[in-house]
Amino acid sequence: MFDLVGTELTEQERTMLRHPQTGGVILFTRNFDSITQLTELIDEIHALRVPRLLIAVDQEGGRVQRFHNGFTTLPAVRQLGHIYDHDRQRARHYAETTGWLMAAELRAVGIDFSFAPVLDLERGVSGVIGDRAFHRQPDAVADLAHHYMIGMKRAGMVATGKHFPGHGCVKEDSHTDLPVDKRPEQDILLEDMVPFERMIHYGLAGIMPAHVIYTCADQQPAGYSNYWLKIVLRKQLRFEGVIFSDDLSMEAANVAGGYAERAQTALDAGCDMVLVCNHPEGAREVLESLDDYENPASQLRLTRLHGRKAPGNEALRASEEWQQAVALVQSYDSSPWLEMDV
Repeated sequence: MFDLVGTELTEQERTMLRHPQTGGVILFTRNFDSITQLTELIDEIHALRVPRLLIAVDQEGGRVQRFHNGFTTLPAVRQLGHIYDHDRQRARHYAETTGWLMAAELRAVGIDFSFAPVLDLERGVSGVIGDRAFHRQPDAVADLAHHYMIGMKRAGMVATGKHFPGHGCVKEDSHTDLPVDKRPEQDILLEDMVPFERMIHYGLAGIMPAHVIYTCADQQPAGYSNYWLKIVLRKQLRFEGVIFSDDLSMEAANVAGGYAERAQTALDAGCDMVLVCNHPEGAREVLESLDDYENPASQLRLTRLHGRKAPGNEALRASEEWQQAVALVQSYDSSPWLEMDV
C-alpha cells in the first residue's frame, strides 16, 4: 500500500497501481480538494483493477484527520474518555455515533477503511499519541473502542487497531526516532495489550504494530518481530485478521536497511501488507523486490477489508441519521465535563 502525490493520478502512479503486488492506496490531505474530486479519484483507482484495490486513510479526528472541507470535523477521541469518567453510558453512545459518522462519510465517497481506532493508552508520556488515545486506563480504552467499532461496522466499515502492543509509554516519536520501551513484559501484557486482546475478541479486522522496540521480548521493533506478531498476536491472542506494517518510511523503520529489506523483514515477521508513504522511489523499490512474492492467506484476509455497500454522499447527507449524528458530535465538543480535571 502506497500513497499518491496529488489530487489526480500520474501515469507513473497508474503503472504502479496496476502492479500485481500493489494491494491498496492510502490517501492524505494533499489528495483532497473537494468531495467531487475525491470521489472521481477513488472511482479512477477502482477502475484500474479487478478485484479493486483497497483505499484507506487516517481519519481519526482531532489532529489526525486528513479530510476536512465537506467532512464533519471530529473531536480528538480523548474527549470521549473525559466524558466516560463522568457518564459511561453517554460516552459509549457518543463513541458509537462518532465511529458511525466517521465511517459513513468515508464510505459515501468509496473509501474502504480508516486506520482507526487508536488502542494505545494515554499515559502523559507520548506526545505523538496524546489525545489520539481514548483514555489512560486499559478497560476504558477497550470499552470506548468497542462502541466506536460498533458504529463503524454499522456504516459498512471494518476497524483497524493501532499501535500493537502499545505506543503510549514511550516519549520518542517513531516518525523521527526509534523508541525503546524497557518495561517488563508483564506490565505490557496486563496494561497496554488489554484493549487489543478485548478488541480481537470483539472481532477486530486489522492491527498495525508499533515501530517500537520492547527490550523485554525482542531487539526488533514490533512490526519486524516474529515474537510479537506470530507468537503473541497470532498464537496467544488468536488474531485472524490483517496485520499492517506501520509506514516503512518512518525513521524507526530504517533499522532493517533499505526499502526492499524493510518490506521483506516485515512480511517475514508476519505482516500481511506493508505501507510505504511519502517516498515514491521506496514504493517502487518494494514493488520490484516482491515480484515473485505470494501469500494466499494474506490475500484472503485482505479481501475481508473491502467496505460494504453504502449510500452515496448526497443520500447520506439527506438522511436524518447523518444530521442527528453531526449535531451530537459537534455538541460534545463543548461538554462541561471536558473542563473538569480528570
